[in-house]
Amino acid sequence: MWVTPKRSKMEVDEALVFRPEWTQRYLVVEPPEGDGALCLVCRRLVASTRERDVRRHYEAEHEYYERYAAEGERAALVERLRQGEVPGAGPLTPEERAARAGLGLCRLLALKGRGWAEGDFVYQCMEVFLREVLPEHVGVLEGIDLSPEVARQRMLNIDKNLRAQLFRRARDFKAYSLALDDQAFVAYENYLLVFIRGVGPDLEVQEDLLTMINLTHHFSVGALMSAILEALQTAGLSLQRMVGLTTTHTLRMIGENSGLVSYMREKAVSPNCWNVIHYSGFLHLELLTSYDVDVNQIINTISEWIVLIKTRGVRRPEFQPLLTQSESEHGERVNGRCLNNWLRRGKTLKVIFSLRKEIEAFLVSVGATTVHFSDKQWLCDFGFLVDIMDHLRELSEELQITKVFAAAAFDHICAFEVKLNLFQRHIEERNLTHFPAFRELVDELKQQFKEDQKIFDPDRYQMVICRLQKEFERHFKDLKFIKKDLELFANPFNFKPEYAPISVRVELTKLQANTSLWNDYRIKDLGQFYAGLSAESYPIIKGVAYKVASLFDSNQICEKAFSYLTQNQHTLSQPLTDEHLQALFRVATTEMEPHWDDLVRGRNESNQ
Repeated sequence: MWVTPKRSKMEVDEALVFRPEWTQRYLVVEPPEGDGALCLVCRRLVASTRERDVRRHYEAEHEYYERYAAEGERAALVERLRQGEVPGAGPLTPEERAARAGLGLCRLLALKGRGWAEGDFVYQCMEVFLREVLPEHVGVLEGIDLSPEVARQRMLNIDKNLRAQLFRRARDFKAYSLALDDQAFVAYENYLLVFIRGVGPDLEVQEDLLTMINLTHHFSVGALMSAILEALQTAGLSLQRMVGLTTTHTLRMIGENSGLVSYMREKAVSPNCWNVIHYSGFLHLELLTSYDVDVNQIINTISEWIVLIKTRGVRRPEFQPLLTQSESEHGERVNGRCLNNWLRRGKTLKVIFSLRKEIEAFLVSVGATTVHFSDKQWLCDFGFLVDIMDHLRELSEELQITKVFAAAAFDHICAFEVKLNLFQRHIEERNLTHFPAFRELVDELKQQFKEDQKIFDPDRYQMVICRLQKEFERHFKDLKFIKKDLELFANPFNFKPEYAPISVRVELTKLQANTSLWNDYRIKDLGQFYAGLSAESYPIIKGVAYKVASLFDSNQICEKAFSYLTQNQHTLSQPLTDEHLQALFRVATTEMEPHWDDLVRGRNESNQ
C-alpha cells in the first residue's frame, strides 16, 4: 500500500450553492431568481453552481480580464460591469476577426502536418473561391496574413496560450503523474516528450504535454532531471504531489543505477510524499517485448521486402492495400527505423502474412532471395510472431480507451498475463487454437513434409512466452504493489474492510453503510462518484481516489504524438526550432481549445 501522506486541514466539500467570492474571482453574481451564476460580462446564465463550471466559463470566454489583478482594480471592474459598462473587451472588430481566422487556419495547418509556406496557397484558394462565388466579399481577405513568418509566430502564440491554460489548471492539482516518452521520435531519437496527467479537487482529469526536451542538449540523466524539474517548477508543481511515473523501457529511463526513473524517485522522497509508482512499457506496448519475441530477425527481413515493394512493385495491384496503409500510417517517405517500428505494431504483419505467396512471386521476379520461404524454422517463427504480436496489439488497443482509470487498465494487463499462462500450456500440448497464422503454416508444412512429423519445437516458443511473462512482471510490478488500492478505488462497496489498511477501515465501514452513497455509486461513473464524496467525512478514501485517478490509464496521448510524427515525417524533417516543434506537438495532442479572443487582443496589445 502507499504511504499515506501527512494531511493538513482538509478542505470543506464544495456545496452546490453560489459563493460570494466568485463575484470578484469569476465576474459572476447570484441571479435574482433560480439557481446558477449570472455572468456580468456576457449576461449569460451558468446553469451549474459547481465552481469548476463557473471557472470554465470564465477561462474560456473572459480570461482577458485577468489583467485586472489587484484587489482594488478587481472591485472597480466588478462595479463597472454591474452598471453595464464592459471595458476593453467588446465585440471583435473586422481586423480582429481576420486575425482570429488567420490563427485558426494556422492551427489547422499544424494539425494536418502542413508546412508554414502552404498558408499562401490556402490564401490563393480562398481568393479564387470568393472571386467566383462571392465576389462582393473578396475584400475580407485583405486583413488575413498567412505568410510563413506570421504563421510561425502564430503557432508560438497558440502554444503559449495553451501552456498558460495548463499551468492555471495545474495550480489546483491534488495529485499528478508524468509520462516520459523517448520512443515517439522513432525517426530522430533526440527528443523526450514529457506528458502530465493531473487531478483537480473535483476529480477532473487533465492530460497534456508538459514540455519537450532536446536530448542533444540534455544528454546526461542529470541534465534531463534538471530540465523536468524546471518544467514542473514553471507549472507551479512540486514533487510532493507526484504519484506516478510512466516511461518507455529504454536504458535511459529504467537503467538500474543510472536511469532517469531512479533519479526521479530518489528526488521525490520526502516525509510528506507518496511512494512514486513506476511502470514502463505502457506507452508503446508493441515495442515492450517485440525484440524478444522476434526470434529470427523476421521484422528486419520484412522491412527489406517493404522497401523493395515501394521502389519496384508499386504498380502491382495485389500490393496496393499494403502500400496505401503504409503511406497513411507512416507517410510517403521510407524511413528504416520508422518502418521497422511500424511493422512491430502487429496489424501490418497480418497483411504481410496474407500476401506471402504474392511476395514470394514478386521477389523471384526481381531477382531477390527467397531462401526464407523454404526454411521451415523461419516460416514457423513467422507464423508465431504474427499471432503473438496480434495479441499484443489487441491489448495495446484496449489500453487506448480513455477515462477508465488505472484500475481498469491494470485489469487488462492482469488478464493478458493469465492469457500467457494459457498459451504456455497450449503450446506444450501443440494446441494452436489461439495461433491461427501459426496453425495455417504448420498445416501447409505438414502437407509439404509428410514424412517429417516434427514440424516445430514447442520448447522454442514456450521459452519466448516465458520471456514475455517475465517482461510483464518486471515492468508492471509497482501496479501489483498497489493492487489493493486499485481494487478499493474501483469497488469500494465490495472491498472487505479487514483487507484494507488499518487507517482506512473506519471510513470504509462508514461508506459501505451509507445507502445514499451506494445509490450514487450505482448510477454514476467513478469520477462523478468520488467528485461528490465529502473530503471532510472521507479524507483518506478521497486521497486514495486522487492518487489512483492521477495515474495514466491510457497510452492514447502518446499514440497521438507517435501517429502525428509518423504521418508527417516530411514536414517535421524540415528545419524547425525546438519551440516550434513543441508547439506542433502540443496542438496535435491537446484537448484544450485556444482562447482565440485573448490571442487576438494580446496580439493587438503587443503591437501598440
